[in-house]
Amino acid sequence: MSSSLLADVHDLKSRLEWGQPAFTIIDVRDRHTYNHGHITGAIPIPLDDLVSRAQSSLHKERQIYVYGEHDAHTAHAAEILRTAGFTDVSAITGGLDAWKTVGGAVEGC
Repeated sequence: MSSSLLADVHDLKSRLEWGQPAFTIIDVRDRHTYNHGHITGAIPIPLDDLVSRAQSSLHKERQIYVYGEHDAHTAHAAEILRTAGFTDVSAITGGLDAWKTVGGAVEGC
């Protein structure tokens, strides 16, 4: 995976703080795990439903950030979205733990 397809949590947090909301954050973990804690504003779409739900609810041109249980899970989800025709997909390296480390807003924690 090339580095351009990986999202750094610092960059994402800066975009949110500067009011650049022209993107979507997707949490592909299961619903129970999502409910236990997630990045504020993240949309829960479990990996099994990712293609069907993304195609019915997201624009293909929209920038998408995705995270899962761990980096391999996240990378798999990002690849699924790219294969489905979403062109601007970035994997959030480190997922929720990395997000918390930089002080990103979370819900349910």
